[in-house]
Amino acid sequence: MARILLADDGIEFDAETAREKPLGGVESSVVFLVEELARRGHEVRVRNNCLRPGVVRGVEWAPIHRAEAPYGNILEEADLYIANRGDKLISLMPRARRVAFWTHNPAQYLLKARYLWKLWRVRPTIVFIGDYHATTCPAWVPDGGRKTIPYGIPDLFRNAQSLARPPAPRAVFTSNPLRSLDWLLELWATHIRSGVPGAELHVFAGPATYGGVGAAKSGEMAAVLARAETLRGAGVVVRGPVPKSQLVAEFRDARAMLYKGDLNETFCLALGEAQASGVPAVVGDLGSVVERVRDGETGAIARDDDTFVEAAVALLTDDALWRRQHEAALKTQRAWGWPEAAAAFENLII
Repeated sequence: MARILLADDGIEFDAETAREKPLGGVESSVVFLVEELARRGHEVRVRNNCLRPGVVRGVEWAPIHRAEAPYGNILEEADLYIANRGDKLISLMPRARRVAFWTHNPAQYLLKARYLWKLWRVRPTIVFIGDYHATTCPAWVPDGGRKTIPYGIPDLFRNAQSLARPPAPRAVFTSNPLRSLDWLLELWATHIRSGVPGAELHVFAGPATYGGVGAAKSGEMAAVLARAETLRGAGVVVRGPVPKSQLVAEFRDARAMLYKGDLNETFCLALGEAQASGVPAVVGDLGSVVERVRDGETGAIARDDDTFVEAAVALLTDDALWRRQHEAALKTQRAWGWPEAAAAFENLII
C-alpha cells in the first residue's frame, strides 16, 4: 500500500460534485482517479478547494488553506505526490518519494518562468493525457521523465449495451460551447438539416460545467448558446449541461456525436464517453479528437466541411452504417478505464 496525495488549487469541487451536477473533465478525472487508487488499497488524500471535507469512498478530502505559507494541510511525506496543473503546487512536498506533475491543457503554458524554475528544481515526472498533448511540450522543458496516461473512461459509460434498434436522427454536442459550436450550428442549419428533414441537434453545454472559469467566459458562451436558441426551427435543442449519470441515458437516444475539435483539446473526454457508449462520431482533423475516433470504423474524421456534412448525413440516415459503427465503438472504444489509468499512475512509484 502506498501513501498518495493529490493537490489541486483550481475550482471548488469534492467527491460528490460530479455526481450532483455537471463538472469539467479535469475535475471529474481527479475524482475518478483518486477513488480508483483507494479501491486498489492505497492511502489516498486530496487537498483542494473543497467545501465538504471528510473521507468519501476511501479518500480523505480536506481544503488547502491559502492563509498559510504556501498552503497548509499538506503532509510532509508521501510515496507519490501528484501536483495537478498549478505551478505553486509543484514544490509543496520536497520529501515525497516521487512527484508527478499532471498537466491537462496544451503545454505551452509551461514555458513561463514560474513553471520552468520549479520544474527544473523539482524534476517531476510530467504526465500528459494523450499523444497530441505530449507534442505540445518542447523537449527542452526540464523534467524528471515524461509519461502519457490517457484519462480513463468511467464505468457508467463502458457498461452500455448494444441497442436493438437505431435511434431517431438525433445528434448531440456535449463539449465546451466555445469550441466550434458556432461553426457546427452554421453547418447544421445550412447543410446537415436539409439533408435529414426532422433531425435534431441536442446541445448539452454551458458555463456551469467549468466553475469559476466558466463564469469568467459566461458572456461568450451565452452568445453562442443564444444563437443556438434561434435555431429551434432547424431542430436545435439547447438542453444545458447535465450530470454524467443523466448523460449516459441521453447517449442511448443519440444517433451521432458531431464535434469539429479544437487545437486546445488535449483529450476530449466528451468524445471518449460517447464512443464507449456506442455513439458513432463525426469529428474534424484537429487536436486530440483524432485519437478518440477510428476513422471509418467508429465514426469519421473529416478533413473539410463538405466531408463533415456528408459523414453526418450518412450516419443520421443509413441504418446499416450506424449499426456497424455502433457495434465497433462498443467493441473497441471502452478498453481503457480508470483501473488501467490508476495502474499507470502506480507504476510511477516503482
